[in-house]
Parts: sequence; structure tokens; C-alpha cells
Amino acid sequence: MEEVKLYAMTCGWITMPYGFFMAGEAGDLAIPVPCYLIEHPKGTVLFDTGLELSLQSEDPEVVKKSLGVFADLTTVNFVPGEDVAKRLEAFGVDPLKINFIINSHLHFDHCGGNACIPNARLVIQKREWEAAKNEENIKNEIYAPRHYDLGHDRLEIDGEHDLFGDGSIVLIPSFGHTPGHQSLKVKVDGVDVVITADACYLKASLEKMTLPDAMVVNDAQGMLNNFNLFKQLKSKGAFVLYGHDPEQSKLLTDGSIRRINSEALARLQ
Repeated sequence: MEEVKLYAMTCGWITMPYGFFMAGEAGDLAIPVPCYLIEHPKGTVLFDTGLELSLQSEDPEVVKKSLGVFADLTTVNFVPGEDVAKRLEAFGVDPLKINFIINSHLHFDHCGGNACIPNARLVIQKREWEAAKNEENIKNEIYAPRHYDLGHDRLEIDGEHDLFGDGSIVLIPSFGHTPGHQSLKVKVDGVDVVITADACYLKASLEKMTLPDAMVVNDAQGMLNNFNLFKQLKSKGAFVLYGHDPEQSKLLTDGSIRRINSEALARLQ
């Protein structure tokens, strides 16, 4: 297998009630919005694309409209230069030449940058696409088609999927947060790196087996099943990158694109 390179970046921060991420916790929590770049001999991949550019507006009404159902519960810290396209450009990667977007799911902080990556093929779980096209879900502002229904060439998958057929980038179904949520497993320096996305928000979530608030859970048992899967993978030597863990994020990147290799992973132990 030829070398696969994994990079992390932070594309803004959002602050929401702590209990959203771990039920029962009080106060607020500022969390990073991560995106990942993967360079593979057969193509360049983005896992999640972060926030939409309108959230950089100084007009509070524009921001409120962009946040939809989460507007009254969310504060955004997202300045010019932090969007996924600008992060890529600063690293010397042309957003127009990205081959694949893998969205973990289609909430505003995971696919808001899809519009900036117009030539990529979108890889999404069929169940997630169906949920995101559901008129009731759109009416309730759970999903916003302007983030994802943009005419990308689309590959809808059903369950686990090996992107290049060599075991280096494997999409893992992790239904629970949303009907068709997926996580990602990437082989880095001979080690599996599991990117949970919102299947497990925080390191403490897994350690305490504490689910998020019911408002952001589609299937509680599904989320618990995901926790058990991630624990099993960890026991086999995998490194787990949590969906929005602020402390872990600071160990990996200062915000700009940073490579995740064996040296970076050692900082997580």
C-alpha cells in the first residue's frame, strides 16, 4: 500500500450548551469545528467541510438565519481565513481539485463548506441523504438543502465502504446521532485512526459512556453501540479522534492544516 497522508484542521469554533454533548452537564462548551484532508495515491479526500461562509457575517440576523433551529443556543467564532477552502489554499491545495467529499452527516457544521468544493464527488450514506431530503426535517430546520443539495456527483452507500478498495480509507456506519451518520477509519503509518465525528463528541463521552442530550440523538441505542465499537477499536490499537473535543484538537492543530502521523498521535497518549 502506498503512503496515505492525513491532515487535521480547525474551521472555526462554536459554543453551545455543554449538555448537548454530555447529558446532565451545566454551562456552555466551546468546541472546534474540525475537517480532515486525506491524500491518497488515487485521489484527494475531505472528511467534512465545516461551516458555511455566511456564518462569518457581522450581521446577527444573517448568522441567525444560517443557524436555523440552533440559532438561540449557538455562538459562532468563525473569521475569514478559517473556512475549509481558505485553509486548503493556505496549505497549497486547490479546493477545485479535491476528488471526494465524505460528509459524516448533513448538519450545518459538517457540510457547510461543500459549496466551496464544487468538483468533488460526494460520498454519503443513503439513509442520511434520505433523511436530509425529508420535507418535515427540512421544515423543522434539522437539515438545510443549501448546504448539500448542490449538484455534486454523488455516491450513496449502504453501510461500510472501502473508498479505494485497499483498506486505507474505510467509511464506518455509525447511525445514532442522525439516521445515516458515518465515521471514518484511515490507515496512518500502519495504525488505524478512527475519526468519530458526531458519533462520539468528546473523549469524556466515551470514558463515561455518557450520551448527548436527547435533542441531538436520533437513536440512543445506536449511539451506545457506536461507543462500544470505538472502545473495541481502541483495544485493538486504534487511535480515536473525537468529533468536537477541544483539548484533543489543540494537541493536533493550531487551526491550520497539520499532518497527523505517528509523532502527532503520540501526543494523544
